Amino acid sequence: RAASPPSPRRRPRWRPSRARTRTWTTRGASSAPPTARTRRRPRGRSAGPGRARGRRKKKAEEESRAASLDLDEVMAVSPVGLGRRSRQLFDEVWRKFSRLGQMSSASATEALAEAEQAVLSRGGPMCEFTVPGAQDTTVLVVGATSRIGRIVVRKLMLRGYNVKALVRRDDAEVIDMLPRSVDIAVGDVGDPLAVQSAVSGCSKIIYCATARSTITGDLNRVDNQGVRNVSKAFQDYYNEMAQLRAGKSSKSKLLIAKFKSAKSLKGWEVNQGSYFPNAYASGSSFDEGIDASFEFSEGGQAVFAGFVFTRGGYVEISKRLSLPLGSTLDRYDGLLLSVGGNGRSYVVILETGPLADTSQSKKYFARMTTKVGFCRVRVPFSAFRPVKPEDPPLDPFLVHTFTIRFEPKRQRPGDGTQGATDPRNFELILEYIKALPTGQETDFILVSCTGSGIEPNRREQVLKAKKAGEDALRRSGLGYTIVRPGPLQEEPGGQRALIFDQGNRISQAISCADVADICVKALHDSTARNKSFDVCYEYVSEEGNELYELVAHLPDKANNYLTPALSVLEKNT
Repeated sequence: RAASPPSPRRRPRWRPSRARTRTWTTRGASSAPPTARTRRRPRGRSAGPGRARGRRKKKAEEESRAASLDLDEVMAVSPVGLGRRSRQLFDEVWRKFSRLGQMSSASATEALAEAEQAVLSRGGPMCEFTVPGAQDTTVLVVGATSRIGRIVVRKLMLRGYNVKALVRRDDAEVIDMLPRSVDIAVGDVGDPLAVQSAVSGCSKIIYCATARSTITGDLNRVDNQGVRNVSKAFQDYYNEMAQLRAGKSSKSKLLIAKFKSAKSLKGWEVNQGSYFPNAYASGSSFDEGIDASFEFSEGGQAVFAGFVFTRGGYVEISKRLSLPLGSTLDRYDGLLLSVGGNGRSYVVILETGPLADTSQSKKYFARMTTKVGFCRVRVPFSAFRPVKPEDPPLDPFLVHTFTIRFEPKRQRPGDGTQGATDPRNFELILEYIKALPTGQETDFILVSCTGSGIEPNRREQVLKAKKAGEDALRRSGLGYTIVRPGPLQEEPGGQRALIFDQGNRISQAISCADVADICVKALHDSTARNKSFDVCYEYVSEEGNELYELVAHLPDKANNYLTPALSVLEKNT
């Protein structure tokens, strides 16, 4: 009985992506080679032993040729097929490694060692994926057994990185999920000692861990406190390495001012003024009074407090900066202030120019919003704007004076405590002011979430813990990249266009493989440093409601979609 004739195959067609208005990239879909069609032998005919042996021999030769696929044949297929073939080669090597302990003959062991060297050495096919300098880079993957973490580990190994994985358990089920060449550290992200041991010897971190339940304790331990512990341990490790070299870590923050005693207030001046010169005129109805002080309280805190009732009035504290010898602010990315109080808004002013001639000084300002109680506020230098529009952008190298100003007219609805309705009263407690280091590459990649796909009754708790962890990472001083993917799907990556956005506007899904690829590509991408962004699959919007624009058209030789996508996004958001 003959098989029915095969249906004709449709040739795949490539369609150019439509233009939209906000950062999305296209990535090429694969075209898998057509499968071979076979016919069944009619009933009644039997193959002789000679013919059967010939078929078996022919089949063995075909399998041998398929196993010895050379580099040219690998590169001839699409990127998706190339990745699948690479994973197959890795799986074959791991199976050979697992059989090493079962072999007794020395010759068999030497043969397998030669096979291992042929595949993983620089001369083998894997060298085509190797990133320059990857062999000198050790990446710690936190949450290496998660859906994204497992793919991240394989992608890192494929590119030649040294991989270290932090897992909670070391049982056989967990170990089998990871390649044998991965260095495994056992511990919980909520344990500072375990995290401190895990970050030792690492140069970059990819944080893929997430809480498996919606219990508040688990969410806080993994998504908030875990990020704090890992980032702090990473900073401490680099500080220890710098001390051994009798130097200073490039990731250390620069201390500008620390308010720990009454002597630390020396040099700070309290000034007051008004934007309306006639407000100070004698008998003016607008001069209702200004009073402010900057003192060290009995509780051991530096408190800047007072009130401003005058129309257009303001009060400020300022000081001439005195940086350590050899330190300049152009080597840093912004300011970090640890403050407390009643949650008012303030203006941070930096003054540049020659100290001898104040008439040539230029002032730059950035707004700072605090919370009720203590908080840390990050103010990047890129957020400062000149007071006079004709002045050039801020040059941190020329900064010589630092000022914090309070203006009642700048208060926003909802600022302050619930009991205090008058926005003209203020209180600001200062703990320290530091400068955040700059750099070319990211140090810490955090996989967060957008909240899409989470059950409504769980979303608020999850996002609260995620946001707290993100804020802790931004304030750590490390170069960070925060990736917020949409709902995750288990499907091959690189087959659909991606949208990169800022502003919590996306709701589409994305594959775990695409998220893992973004994390690996961001390790050495300078445009990814200090950026937070959402990412999801491209979707077709209604006519007239397009929100995104095409910024990268792939595939190309470099297959670099991340740089053009992130170059148009804002930093320090």
